[in-house]
Amino acid sequence: MSDGLKEEIAKELGFYDKVQKEGWGGITTRDAGNMVKHAIQKAQEQMIRERS
Repeated sequence: MSDGLKEEIAKELGFYDKVQKEGWGGITTRDAGNMVKHAIQKAQEQMIRERS
């Protein structure tokens, strides 16, 4: 996952401020899992749009 996408997702999920203060190692396991879920959703939505 690109840094830009990670930052975008962190902003959308509301913990980008923690990333800025503590780095990626400062996020919780739950936040990381939610990032992965969100990235998968975005990819699926993109695939659906490309098929249309």
